[in-house]
Amino acid sequence: MCEGGPVDQDWEDRVTAAWAAFDADPGQDGARFRAGIEALAAELPAGSPLALFERGCAWDSTGHSDRAVPLYQEALARGLDEVSRYKGRRTRIQLASSLRNTGRAEAGVALLTPELDAPSDELDDAVRACLALCLSSLGRDREGLSLVLGALAPHLPRYRRSMAAYARGLVEPEGGAG
Repeated sequence: MCEGGPVDQDWEDRVTAAWAAFDADPGQDGARFRAGIEALAAELPAGSPLALFERGCAWDSTGHSDRAVPLYQEALARGLDEVSRYKGRRTRIQLASSLRNTGRAEAGVALLTPELDAPSDELDDAVRACLALCLSSLGRDREGLSLVLGALAPHLPRYRRSMAAYARGLVEPEGGAG
């Protein structure tokens, strides 16, 4: 999986446990949490895209988007998609959000737009939600609302067709929603 050897299930379980503990305690000290993630990341080979990803997530989740951006970018540059397509996609979502938070929403749009055509998975709605936020930051609210309504429509017990049509109508020329 990772250059220098596979990441074992024990390591993945410890990372998952660290994140679960962080999520369960909103008052947890960010520096202490980042130190724990750093210790886990340090177990991987130098330059590991997984280590860079986890470090970026830790900085991002503790309110430091500016510190997360270069880590996410390096994780992708070092081949995170080859190690884990799922984590690569998560990185693009989180990187786009961090770019938006640091005043670079246009770069977030450029990063996420191709994800609309990527193979479908459980992250599809997150792609659309984050892309909608980036678009809104650029004053493109109708496009963002269209994405959010389109993502929401399949989850509704009723009104799926009409909500999907309304979503299309927000961005298609007059009369395009049918």
